[in-house]
Order: sequence, then structure tokens, then C-alpha cells
Amino acid sequence: MKITRPNVRRHPKNPLIRPKDVQPSRPDFQVVCVFNCGVIRHQNEVLLLMRVAEIAKSDAQNPIQVPLFDPKQGKIIIKNFDPKDPTVDTKSDSRYVLTPTRRYLSSISHFRIARSKDGIQFTIDPTPCMVADNVYEMYGIEDPRITLIDGTYYINYSAISPETGVTTCLASTKDFKTFQRHGVIFTPDNKDISIFPAKIGGKYYALNRPASAEYGFRDIWMSQSPDLLHWGRHESIMQCRPGFWDDGRIGSSSVPCLTDAGWLEVYHGSSKGNRYCLGASLHDKTDPTKVLGRSKEPLMEPEADYELHGFFGNVIFNCGLLCEDGLLKIYYGAADEVIAYAEVSLAEVLDSLA
Repeated sequence: MKITRPNVRRHPKNPLIRPKDVQPSRPDFQVVCVFNCGVIRHQNEVLLLMRVAEIAKSDAQNPIQVPLFDPKQGKIIIKNFDPKDPTVDTKSDSRYVLTPTRRYLSSISHFRIARSKDGIQFTIDPTPCMVADNVYEMYGIEDPRITLIDGTYYINYSAISPETGVTTCLASTKDFKTFQRHGVIFTPDNKDISIFPAKIGGKYYALNRPASAEYGFRDIWMSQSPDLLHWGRHESIMQCRPGFWDDGRIGSSSVPCLTDAGWLEVYHGSSKGNRYCLGASLHDKTDPTKVLGRSKEPLMEPEADYELHGFFGNVIFNCGLLCEDGLLKIYYGAADEVIAYAEVSLAEVLDSLA
């Protein structure tokens, strides 16, 4: 008999990592969010590649300040706004400073590493490992996913810029000390990229989520590549479902893991009211464009206080997990503010898919 809702167990020490646990990258910055982390095992440790969002500390003279990368100067600067200017809007949405000519993000994100022997108690590096570095990243870098292929860790992430939109870029590392950037691999507006950890039929595969400006679609596609840099053979494989928990938008979250039943993906979906939950989908081993099963009910939905309330409440969003010991070990962003942990039986998840 199939089950509809696997038993997801949140850790009693949640949230595991809060903004106050992370040292600012510079004295005039303040960490406001730490969330949406890529996850991998590296040298017998659980390693989180965390998205850390910072704001500029305001003062009486400059109460409205926005950090951004200036490509001409080659560094992160702070732009000041006149609080008496009636055309500057800071109240409509806390995530933005709105002007007649441009929408600015109120924060800028970088990547920071946290390390743990037991997967629960983490030591956080005092400085960033990757920061905004070019015109594609003027408003920061976000939501990394880590895929290990042949001894190299490939990191894809969203690059945010008012000049180029939201692109997906690729970087790689072997030691999480030095990182090589490989540039843009998916053009605007495409994000939520999850690269499969092995070639299938001689090709690399990646789940992705292009956005249709004309019709508003936010569905999951599959793309193929010979080299991880050039992607084609794009195909729509999963759509939002009217009347379900994921009727607003969907996107891949974790890097797919190979099981006896097929490739398992934990993806995120939101309702039209922006309530973000996690679900799962199962893909054929030899042709992952074929969807063999999908969650009818959410695998996880916002329930705990730290998921319901925060910088942007009612949100559960993950960029990675560990599939080991018969469990899915999920590290996730809660309310776009903190990092939490939950685990669930792999067998129960597979048994819940229809």
C-alpha cells in the first residue's frame, strides 16, 4: 500500500545556523540571512556552501544604503539614496529599493563555507569563499548547487545583475580553497539548475527552470551537454499543476541522486500565494526526461515557527541533500533567513510517488 506523506523528522536543534552565527564580510556590513546551501561530503566532513546575504549598515547621514558590485571599479561599493526623495520606495518590499529607473536589491549575497563532522554542529569560515566578481554578478551570487564529477566539484549558481538579468554561472573546485569560474551556462531568465552527477548515455544532463516573461510559465525543463558548458536539446518535462500545492511555480532543488528505482530529485514548488514546499520526482535511469513518479502531497511544507516567520516567511527551499544510510538528509533554507535540517526515509519517499 502506497503512503502519501513520508515521516519527515526535523532536528530538535533547528535552526542549525542563524545570521548571528556568521561573521560579516566587512565591518560596515551586517548579515541578515544565511540560507539555501549546497551540500556535499568532502574529506570526511559535511560541507555546506551557504548563501549569505548582507546589508550595508546605515547611519544618520546615509540611512538608505545599497551594496552592489561595480564592474568599472572592480569592487563592491555602497550606493546612497536620499530618504527625502519621494521617488525612492523602500516600503513596498523589504527586498528592494525601488527608483523610477532601476530596482536595487537591498542586500548582496556571497558564498561561505560551514564544516561539520557530525552534520549538526558546524564551524563557519570567517570569510567568504566566493563573492560578486563581474557584470553578471552586480547584485550578488545566490543558491549554489554542488555536483561531484570525476573528482571535481562543479558549482552552479544564480548570478543577479540589473545589466544582464538572472543568469546561471558555473564554477569548479577540487579543494574548496580555490575556485575557477567558467562563465554563464544558462541565459536569462533561467535558474534552479541541478546537474546530474554522472553522464547518461554519453551526455551530461541538467534540470533547469526557464521563466516565460510572455506567459508566466515557471516549469522544470531538462537540457543536455557534451562538456557542462554548452547546453542544448532543451525539453519541458514537468509543469505546475492546477489545484495542487505546486500550482504557482516549480524548480529543481537538490542534485539528483541515483537509486535502484531511478534518479530521485527533491524539487521546490510554490502555490500562487508564494507558499514554498518541497516535493520529489523520480526519473528514468537511462532517460531522465521520463518522469516515473511525483509527489501528490508536499514532502515538506512550512510548519515550524522558523519556517513560517522570517525575512520572507512561509518558505522551505533547499539546494542540496545527502542521500546515505537509507535516508535523505535535507539541509534547507527556512523563511529565507536560516538553515535547518530534516531527514526522511528514502524508501518512504519512493513509496509515496505516484
